[in-house]
Amino acid sequence: MSNLARFNPFSELRDPFVDDFFKGFALRPVYRMLEGEPQMRLDLTEDDNNFFVKAEIPGVKKEDIKVSVEGNQVSLSAEVKKEMEEKEGAKIVRSERYFGSVSRSFTLGQTVDQSAASAKYENGILHLTLPKKPSEQSHVLKIS
Repeated sequence: MSNLARFNPFSELRDPFVDDFFKGFALRPVYRMLEGEPQMRLDLTEDDNNFFVKAEIPGVKKEDIKVSVEGNQVSLSAEVKKEMEEKEGAKIVRSERYFGSVSRSFTLGQTVDQSAASAKYENGILHLTLPKKPSEQSHVLKIS
């Protein structure tokens, strides 16, 4: 019970440079040299019949990629596993790991024909061809 301390809400107002004001400043230049969390960059184009999606997902196996299409909603997700080691002789100098997931979702302007959609993954780039469903013509009713 001797480790209890009374909370003072005004303690930070006294001296803002105490404790963690400069915390992390020394790590930021080093952190900038490291790779951050992976991101998924997309290009979306269309013609009269199809939407074309080009997603950059480097370093991912095609088994770890999931594509879901529901109506005009498209969702992409991937499990990312990255490991890096630097050795000098038999001694490991640096070892880094990243395990996580990236995902993107977007809405298209027209419904997608899911039965004719196709996906291809090579060299870190996912290519999707999403055929447009023929739009249903609106029918104007005559009022009698």
